[in-house]
Amino acid sequence: MIPIKTEAEVSKMRAACRIAADVLESLARFVQPGMSTYDLDQKGKSLIEGYGAKSACYDYKAGVRHYPAYTCISVNEEVVHGIGSKTRMIQPGDAVSLDICVMYDGFVGDNARTVLVGSTHPETARLVKETQTALGLGIQEARVGNRIGDISAAIQKHIQASGFSIVRDFVGHGVGRSMHEAPQIPNFGRPGVGPKLSAGMTLAIEPMVNMGTAAIEYAADGWTALTRDRKPSAHFEHTVLITPSGPEVLTISNL
Repeated sequence: MIPIKTEAEVSKMRAACRIAADVLESLARFVQPGMSTYDLDQKGKSLIEGYGAKSACYDYKAGVRHYPAYTCISVNEEVVHGIGSKTRMIQPGDAVSLDICVMYDGFVGDNARTVLVGSTHPETARLVKETQTALGLGIQEARVGNRIGDISAAIQKHIQASGFSIVRDFVGHGVGRSMHEAPQIPNFGRPGVGPKLSAGMTLAIEPMVNMGTAAIEYAADGWTALTRDRKPSAHFEHTVLITPSGPEVLTISNL
């Protein structure tokens, strides 16, 4: 069953998502060459706590493993779930993916963005641009009466036309009282298939796109996903509410 949020729950979702969006916006502005990804993670921790929220990814359990950071910071060939490190320094030209997931008043807000640090390779810039565009196209399909496959197919069509590869090992998901709710939202698929969308659903739509092969592998930490060919990856995400009048993006910052 896909949870349908009540009006009161939607109000709380809006608050959590606004915090997540403001933290992401502030952290994106903070990124600069010479700092470590650990510095970025600690800044994210401080920002989240400043809003009276908690990191939803800190101590997240996957089997016997516990996620040790407050944000996910993935640089260049790191696809998702990168852990802040004192030895990983941000360099000019890097593509830094920031994934912010917060818990506030019992509900989760989840969003992500890839930030380019200074002047970068044109193909990396195109990768980031097309991934962000694909997210927007997926969101347009998040309408009452459509199906999950309509979101998936819109993202896949655009990315394949752009000549890039869709990561298949990770997918979008429902979000609400927990970080991962039903349904799963692949970034590939056929239109007209999958669960039907209804008003009150809240979905985290998040294309993850690689410049080269879609294949990934894991770093020694067991969390960080890497492109197998070590070419760059990009990641964008919004939390979206399904409404009778169309999709409402909840993770929009006013900063």
